[in-house]
Amino acid sequence: MTLAPAAEHPAASFHTTRWTRVSMAKADSEDGRRALGDLCDAYYEPVVAYLRMVLRDADAARETSHAFFAEMLGGGTIHSAERGRGRFRSYLLGSVKHFLANQRDAARRLKRGGGLVCVTLDHPEAHAVPDVRVSSPDAEFDRQWAVTVLERGMQALRTECHAEGSGDFFESVRPLLTGDSNYGDQGALAAVCGMKVEAFRVAVHRLKKRLRQCVKDEVAGTLEDPASVQDEMQTLFAALGG
Repeated sequence: MTLAPAAEHPAASFHTTRWTRVSMAKADSEDGRRALGDLCDAYYEPVVAYLRMVLRDADAARETSHAFFAEMLGGGTIHSAERGRGRFRSYLLGSVKHFLANQRDAARRLKRGGGLVCVTLDHPEAHAVPDVRVSSPDAEFDRQWAVTVLERGMQALRTECHAEGSGDFFESVRPLLTGDSNYGDQGALAAVCGMKVEAFRVAVHRLKKRLRQCVKDEVAGTLEDPASVQDEMQTLFAALGG
């Protein structure tokens, strides 16, 4: 998994973000293909999450995802991405819906075809009544998208900290950055790190701010318009439920 570089001056890096490169180059250049490949590799899981909800079968979701990305990376769909091109998230979800619809149309044609072996996408669970307690496929896609962005931002911060020689501190406080550890644990963690509690809290606060910036940098890499970053961040936090 290739991480987008964390820029010291984010505004200066927007012209080289991955989705901008894809949008400008489409699939007609090595640079565009490489950027699209990076994005597809990074955001594979949201597509699987969406398809798992639609198909109600984990194996079918993985198989369909492989077929979808193979077609996308072949350059067959990128040229029709004008409407949703501003956000890679929107483009990706729209493309997988279109791909799935085409597969179902093809399956129906095969069922009606004279002399052809009947091939079906049906699965015993495919038409099960959805559980009203679970989210919709679109919401599950957004949730997994948000989780992926957060994980990639965290990995970028981890790489940064280790490069600066503060990797041990990062690993010790990582639960605090993600909310996995409660407030009362800070005193014990400060002692382990050999720091006074107030200094420890300041250091953690700085890491949280840096994490947010890393996440914003990751989001920026999937957008064309820098003005859309804040809106996309709000979508991300809403999808995470906070």
